[in-house]
Amino acid sequence: MSYVVTAPSPVCVPVLGMSATFAVHRIYCVGRNYEDHAKEMGQTGREAPFFFMKPADAVLVAPAGQTAAMPYPTLTHNLHHEIELVVAIGTGGSHIKAADAHQHIYGYAVGLDMTRRDLQNDMKKMGRSWCIAKGFDHSAPIGTITPAAQVPQIEQAGIYLQVNGQDRQRSVVSKMIWNIAETIEQLSAAWALQPGDLIYTGTPEGVGAVVRGDILEGGVDGLAPIRVRVE
Repeated sequence: MSYVVTAPSPVCVPVLGMSATFAVHRIYCVGRNYEDHAKEMGQTGREAPFFFMKPADAVLVAPAGQTAAMPYPTLTHNLHHEIELVVAIGTGGSHIKAADAHQHIYGYAVGLDMTRRDLQNDMKKMGRSWCIAKGFDHSAPIGTITPAAQVPQIEQAGIYLQVNGQDRQRSVVSKMIWNIAETIEQLSAAWALQPGDLIYTGTPEGVGAVVRGDILEGGVDGLAPIRVRVE
């Protein structure tokens, strides 16, 4: 088949111990999925989960043992970090029951949902979409994916982020308001999940600004850590 423009290359994420890579289909993100983060963003309680998306090519791959360079984005003076556990979908489906959700998971990775917070706040005030605040270039750094069978206790794992060696975020995955299975159930009722989908499952409290030159180092117990330099 021929194209009138050059077809884009697939966006791929490395997999631990494998030469084959994980081709990304879509990126879904869960908003305010840790109670203490919801509170610091002005919300309380276990509200129904809500989702937003990033384009697949917002991925910035930060392979294990390497430092990825993230250009400071345009149009913002308040770039925030949000450390997250990322779920990589291996088997698609619609209306997946929570009890069956783990059968659809290929693996897990550490990710960052980078946010132009000033633009997000402006969009909130005007009742407009967050796309400009969430879906910009390089806004979805992600580390190497670990197959699910290698991290059976992922939902009890610690999650953390340090900036220039100082703690910013530190919590446990079990503090999610909506756990992984519940999130997949809710998400697959709205969209047909596909192999290659990534789900950024929300961030704990402690989000904050970063500037050029900052080194972000984050992790989830049992997974390859992520290291990103803001440029």
